[in-house]
Amino acid sequence: MKKSKKLIIIAALFLLLSTGCTKYMSDSNHKRVINEVTGQALTSNILCLPSDKALLEKYKKNKEHLDVDYKKLKPCKEFKLNQVKYNSLWESVFVKPLALALIKTGNLVKNYGLAVIIIGALIRLLLLPFTKKSLMQSENMKKANPELQRIQKKYGNSKDQAAAMQMSSEMMAVYKKYDINPASGCIVALVQLPILFAFLEAINRVPAIFEDSFLTLQLGTTPSFGIKTGNLLYIVLVLLIIVSTYFSYKYSMNQSTGNEEQDKQMGMMMKFMIIFISIASLSLPTALALYWIISNLLTMIQNVYIKWRLNSNEVKVVIKDKKENSKKKKGK
Repeated sequence: MKKSKKLIIIAALFLLLSTGCTKYMSDSNHKRVINEVTGQALTSNILCLPSDKALLEKYKKNKEHLDVDYKKLKPCKEFKLNQVKYNSLWESVFVKPLALALIKTGNLVKNYGLAVIIIGALIRLLLLPFTKKSLMQSENMKKANPELQRIQKKYGNSKDQAAAMQMSSEMMAVYKKYDINPASGCIVALVQLPILFAFLEAINRVPAIFEDSFLTLQLGTTPSFGIKTGNLLYIVLVLLIIVSTYFSYKYSMNQSTGNEEQDKQMGMMMKFMIIFISIASLSLPTALALYWIISNLLTMIQNVYIKWRLNSNEVKVVIKDKKENSKKKKGK
């Protein structure tokens, strides 16, 4: 992928994700309104009304500070896509449909924590074709590595423009030989990023989600607040995030690029991301943590299964070739 195309995609994602984000409600003294039960700052651009009476009273009391007409809001169980109108394309395409899916599933299974897990699993299954393609590219890259490294050693650090063009041409020929698209490794990440932000937005903007609980874990509560209240299960939640993130990266489909220096940089980036996500998990809602954990677990399972299938097919091809060669020798 050319640098200009990468910049365009990054800019488009930034514009998409920076519009229609969560806004927090302030009272008449310009202080954020806090839900004392969950420790969560209440959202002003909500999509529906909570069922909890105390929480509903807070919204009613500060209705003039909402980003939508309070009279137009309905209970979350009655939420419809055309019920609340916001101007952002991001909200219409990602946030509201995902919020509706979570609400409908939550109503069906009688628990929004379980709904988050179910929707997260379904999204992971929908992303399976992208995961498979990216993993196959990674496996092909490993096969191409010896040839790519020989080309790099052949030309070394030559600054000659003609040599650089020739090296690029030979590397592209290797990519073509092994059916490798260098840009394909970004596909899964680019697809997952808007979904992750949409999940966070849906959770923050649907009170029915963050006022519910799952296995004594309040879905709107952050692990840091939950630990302070004495619920040690939030420590287990953080550990699950760290462990699942680590193994998700360990079985990542883009472990090798054919360049030792780039591989080292990628390894450092992965370590940084694991540390960053581990720290960030302390301040993210529990509902989003559930999505992150189930997504990581299913990613690992998918990667292990796809690699097993690829290796199994390669073994079958080798056995078939040996049998054919054996028959040819006997025929002679």
